[in-house]
Amino acid sequence: MDIIASYGTVLIIIAAAVGFFMAYGIGANDVANAMGTSVGSKALTIKQAIFIAMIFEFAGAYLAGGEVTSTIRKGIIDSTPFLELPELMVLGMISALFAAGSWLLIASFLGWPVSTTHSIIGAIIGFALVAVGSEAIQWNKVAGIVGSWIVTPAISGFIAYLIFMSAQKLIFDTDAPLKNAKRYVPIYMGLAGFIMSLVTIKKGLKHIGINIGAVEGYVLAVSIALVVAIIGKVVISRLKIDPKADKKMQFNNVEKVFAILMVLTACCMAFAHGSNDVANAIGPLAAVVNIVENNGEIAKQASIAWWILPLGGFGIVAGLAILGKKVIKTIGEGITHLTPSRGFAAELAAASTVVIASGTGLPISTTQTLVGAVLGVGMARGIAALNMGVIRNIVVSWVITLPVGAALAIVIFYILRTAFGV
Repeated sequence: MDIIASYGTVLIIIAAAVGFFMAYGIGANDVANAMGTSVGSKALTIKQAIFIAMIFEFAGAYLAGGEVTSTIRKGIIDSTPFLELPELMVLGMISALFAAGSWLLIASFLGWPVSTTHSIIGAIIGFALVAVGSEAIQWNKVAGIVGSWIVTPAISGFIAYLIFMSAQKLIFDTDAPLKNAKRYVPIYMGLAGFIMSLVTIKKGLKHIGINIGAVEGYVLAVSIALVVAIIGKVVISRLKIDPKADKKMQFNNVEKVFAILMVLTACCMAFAHGSNDVANAIGPLAAVVNIVENNGEIAKQASIAWWILPLGGFGIVAGLAILGKKVIKTIGEGITHLTPSRGFAAELAAASTVVIASGTGLPISTTQTLVGAVLGVGMARGIAALNMGVIRNIVVSWVITLPVGAALAIVIFYILRTAFGV
């Protein structure tokens, strides 16, 4: 308890710095989930994508990042063994943030899209192991995360494959692609409206304190979907295109419609991502601030000080602006060649998987969801359409994220214990 009384302010300043560092890593690495496909399909330039993502990620993080966040991210460790030793929890959370942020920075430099959630979870497991032992770790939750490495990309890949193949059969492989686009694209728009509404309701609004029940949520999402579909039908029916235009010209015009759709889905994904993943940076930070302010008492729920959410939001924006390009390029261009219709299929599949995961409690990584969806779109065009070298690197980076996060956290934890004489 001594170090909390003696160094309380110092510990909060250090925690704020590493919390910002972690948020920076999230911005550098994870925002590609929302924007990578838009850039890869040329629906947006990299500068436009970064500008749009900065607005929606910050809005999601600040407006919907959570009035209250669980101190122990995803319930991975049990706080009971730390009740007698709160200073270990404080130093552990600081080392976890620093370790996870460091790994995200390394991965971002290499252009690897890794999971920020798994980075912080691996780091928390690492410090808990050496601080109080393996009994503090909920191993069944860890097993669920390892299982999600296979399940999540498989689900999103399958959904992306179905969406892309349906667009091929109904629109692109027909004699009159433009005529069929006018008929079927409003349905895709309605589907996108439905899924994106659910993502925002489930992942965003609940953090602001707007709790919409399951039935009301679905009714609202269906209503929004109908409105979007009707607006889409009106707008598309007004498109004036020469009926004698050749097939290639018709294809290009259909792709332009999908490009607009994709930018809208990307904005929704950025908002949902900001609201959800900012917790990876601010959760441990809020835990440190709470323990210090309560003189060493560990609460199950940590209320968030007014300055923590904007700190997380600014960190995400800074990381995205300065270092976001590499991972965006990997997702958008490295895995397979994307067109707006392919990118839309991937984006919508990723969002659908997020909704399924929210409903079933499946531990999920937005990164793995989107990469799986892009793989699904590539697979629809045959294995030759995939860059296997890039895919191999991505899979390796996923597997090593948990152990690397844990190892870094252990080293930093020992350094901090020595420095503070605990």
